[in-house]
This record gives sequence, structure tokens and C-alpha cells, in this order.
Amino acid sequence: MHRELGLAIKPQQIAEMESHVNDIDFEAVAKEERATRHDVMAHVHVFSEQCPLAAPIIHLGATSCYVGDNTDLLILRQGFDILLPKLGSVIRHLAKFALENRSLPTLGFTHLQPAQLTTVGKRATLWLQDLLMDERAIRRARNDLRFRGVKGTTGTQASFLQLFNGDAEKVRRLDDLVTKMAGFEKHYAVTGQTYSRKVDIECLNALSSLGATVHKICTDIRLLANMKEIEEPFESTQIGSSAMPYKRNPMRSERCCSVARHLMTLVNNVLNTAATQWMERTLDDSANRRITLSEAFLSADTILMTLQNITQGLIVYPKVIARHVAQELPFMSTENVIMAMVKAGGDRQVCHEKIRVLSHEAGAQVKQHGLDNDLVDRIRKDSYFAPILPQLDDLLNPATFVGRAPEQVVEFLEEEVYPMLENYKEIESETVELSI
Repeated sequence: MHRELGLAIKPQQIAEMESHVNDIDFEAVAKEERATRHDVMAHVHVFSEQCPLAAPIIHLGATSCYVGDNTDLLILRQGFDILLPKLGSVIRHLAKFALENRSLPTLGFTHLQPAQLTTVGKRATLWLQDLLMDERAIRRARNDLRFRGVKGTTGTQASFLQLFNGDAEKVRRLDDLVTKMAGFEKHYAVTGQTYSRKVDIECLNALSSLGATVHKICTDIRLLANMKEIEEPFESTQIGSSAMPYKRNPMRSERCCSVARHLMTLVNNVLNTAATQWMERTLDDSANRRITLSEAFLSADTILMTLQNITQGLIVYPKVIARHVAQELPFMSTENVIMAMVKAGGDRQVCHEKIRVLSHEAGAQVKQHGLDNDLVDRIRKDSYFAPILPQLDDLLNPATFVGRAPEQVVEFLEEEVYPMLENYKEIESETVELSI
């Protein structure tokens, strides 16, 4: 680009650098860095020895952050490009699961106490909704990335202005050309020595938020596994405990929660880095960023691969779910019973008192004696309820207690999930296998 804009750079110099671009002598660089205590200059010195003809122009007008920050932005974008298809795959698997189980009634829980019924598929859409928000945030963070470009030591482009003998238009063109060559549409209009560390915050906010979503999903799966309603994949030869052979620990979900918890904490590092950038830049961000940015993307990659494996093999146990519903549904159906009796000519207050007494008796059976909920049997045996006995089974049909949950699942998938998945048409329903 410099040569294109008129600087005295020979084609032979460029050809020499191109011929050695992949010949990185890491041992020589490490030795040089021990002497110079500067990573970029160590590479410049070693590369100059490999390219003696080009040595005078290597790093011409550039700075360490010209190299490091622009490279970081390329890596951030590539990292998002790796994560987004994996997130799309998780969403695709969960969408299939939600559709297949859209009409399967299950207990809803608020405060982890049994509440009105929902469906297994509807609960999965709650997971999906959060993942859609994460996909949108990650894609936005990826697409909002710009290139640092050619800005000089403190962002003023003074060194490049000197190179081009005060020709500001050539400096502007160089900034644009380098940006386009790197595959970016835009560069940041102003920078200090570095691009604004707020960029890192935007990236890590999106990834840390994904961590919170995955932690919630996998916690739900762990709770449901405890209730034996849903189970993550479990190999025929897999061992749950060295001491308790019967155990089927949800170790994949536990792994996701563990790594997601670490991912959620990393955003604090980039927040502190951005907050402590003195003037045009201070150095204490460098070592921290190298760890934090890498760990964030690696952590996100780990939990997405593990969640892919989980969601493509979730196992549902309808009979266990039905048994749990049967234990709670009689109490939830009392209002339906009362309304049916009123329609049959009964007095609402009298019916309410009858139901109240029978409910307390059934509750005592469950809590004090550990027996099944027998409220329905008590209603059947009470002659007061004779007028509605023929319709009692219909009044207690779990499918009538889930509201529009099945329709909501279909509508949500068609209106929001499937259109988003159009961005990931190339994803096939691959099987993700994990080493335990």
C-alpha cells in the first residue's frame, strides 16, 4: 500500500518478505525478546535478519499497536465466526426438541414450587428465547467490529504524514486501503495508541451473557434430571460414580455450568481495563487482555460444543412427568370442579367448602403419610359431586391445563427461530461427540 501511494519501496523487497512470511523462527524470536523485552520488536528484528533487502522498510511508520490491535480485531472477528455457527446448531437442536414436545404437559415451577402446567416444549422455548438474544448480541458485536487501521503512535497519524511529506490525502487513502485489504468495511475514525477498549467490553458482554444463558439452561436440565423427567445423553458404558454404580450424573450440564461461571466473570476484566486507560493508553491492559480475550472465546467454544452434544440427545421420560403431574393436578383442578358444579346447579360456597376439606385431607395423605394424592378418589366417593362425575376425567385432563402452550411453541418457532436459522443454512445436524 505504501508503494502504491508513491513511497520508494522496491518490488524485490516485497517479494522477499512474502517468501518468508511463514518462516517464523520462534526460538530466535524468544531469544530476542529476552534481550529486548519487547514482543513486536523481537519479531521485527528476526524478520529483518531473514529479509536483509527489505529490512530498511519493515515496520515502516508502524507501531506495536498497529500490529497487535489490528491483529486482535481480526482474531476477534474470526472467533465470532467460529462461535456463531455452533450457537446456531444448538438453537436448531433445541427447536426440534421444542416442536416434538410442544404438547407434552408438565408441571410448571415458580420459586421451584409446583405451579400451573406448561409443556416440555414450551419450557424449551424459554431457553431458545435467551439463546436468540445471545445470537443477536454476538452477531451484532461481530458486525460492529472495525479495523484500527493506520493511526500512528498516539492516534494522530503524524509519522505517516511525515512519510508522505505532509500529504494528508495519501494518509487517509492508506488508512482506507489497509482497512479494505484486511477485509473490514470501516476503520475507527479516531483512536489513541489503541482502539478503544470499550470494543472489548462489547465483545465480552455478549459472550458473558451467553455464559449466563447456558448456565440457566443446564441448571434446569440438572434439576429435571434430579426429578428423572429429562436426562442428558448417557453412554451405555458411562460411569456416574466410582462408589455408587447406579448414579447417572448430568456431568455435561455440570461442565457447562462450571465453565459458564468462569466466562461470566471475565467481563469484569475488560471493564477494569477500559476504566484504567490513562490518556492515550497505558500498558497494564496488555497481559490481562491476552489471557481474558483468549479465555472468553475458548470458554464460549467449550460450552457451545458441550451444549450441542446435550441438546441433540436430550431424553424425555413422559411417564415420570405424568406421575408428577398426577400428584399435583388434582389441587390445580379444584377451580374447574367448582365451576362445573355451579353449572350443574350447585352452590359455589358450599362446593368450595367441600373441596377445601377434601383437599386438606388429601394433602395430609401426601405430606404426613407419604401416600399418593387421592383427592380425585375422595371427590368420586362424595355423593355431593355425583352430577359432574361423568365429566370428571375431562376436567382432569392435563392437556386442558396448558393453555396455548403448544400453539405458542409453533408460533415462536415459525416467527422467530426459523427465520434466524436461515443465517445458518450450511449447518447440518451433525453429531457432536465429546470425550468424557
